Amino acid sequence: MIDDIQAAIPLGFLLAFMIGPVFFVLLETSATKGFRAGISFDFGVIIADIVFLLIAYFSSFQLLENLSNQPGLFVFGGMILLVYGIVIFVKKASKKENLKASKGTYAGLMIKGFLLNFINIGVLAFWLGLIVIVGPSLDNDPNRILVFFSTMIIVYFMTDVFKILLAKQLKGYLTKDRIVMIKKILGLVIIVCGIVLIIKGFLPKEKFDIKEGIERISE
Repeated sequence: MIDDIQAAIPLGFLLAFMIGPVFFVLLETSATKGFRAGISFDFGVIIADIVFLLIAYFSSFQLLENLSNQPGLFVFGGMILLVYGIVIFVKKASKKENLKASKGTYAGLMIKGFLLNFINIGVLAFWLGLIVIVGPSLDNDPNRILVFFSTMIIVYFMTDVFKILLAKQLKGYLTKDRIVMIKKILGLVIIVCGIVLIIKGFLPKEKFDIKEGIERISE
C-alpha cells in the first residue's frame, strides 16, 4: 500500500503541470480574482477528473475502442474549445474589471472549471490510458486502485493550491492593460488546444489508435 502511494505522488505532481487550457485558466482566475475563486475553479476541475476516472475505470478497453472509432468526439470538443478561446480573445475589457468574486461567482467558477475540463475528451483518454497501464501493476485490486488514484488526485489538488497561492501574489501587479493582455494570451492558448484536438479527430485511424499507443508505452 505504501509503495502504491509513493508511486502515485510523482504522477499527481506531474498532472498538475500538464499544459492545457485548464492550467492557464486556473492561473488567470487566481491572479485576477483571488485564492477562493481559484479554489472554486479547481474544485470543478477535480470533480470532472473524478467523473472521467470513474468512467475510465468502469469502461476500460471498450471505451478506448469507441474513442478510436469515433474521432469526431475530439473534433466536437476541439470546436468548443476553439470557440471559447476566440470569445475570450476578442472580448473587450469592461471599464472596470471585477477583481472580486461573490458567493454566486464561486459556484459559477466551479461549473466553469468542470465544463472546461469535461469538454476536453483528451482528458478522458488520459485517464483511460492510465487505468489500462497502472491497473495490471496493481493486480486490478479495487482497493489498491482506489488508494493509488485517490493519492494522485490529492497530490494534484495540493500542488494546484500552491499554484493558486503563487498566482495570487501577482494580483497587486495587475493593471487593466495587463489583465487584457493575459486574457488575450489565454484565449490564444485555448484556441491552440482546440485546434490540436480537432487535428487529432482528422488523423487517420491507424494514427489515432489509442489502444495501440498504450500497448507500446507498456512494452
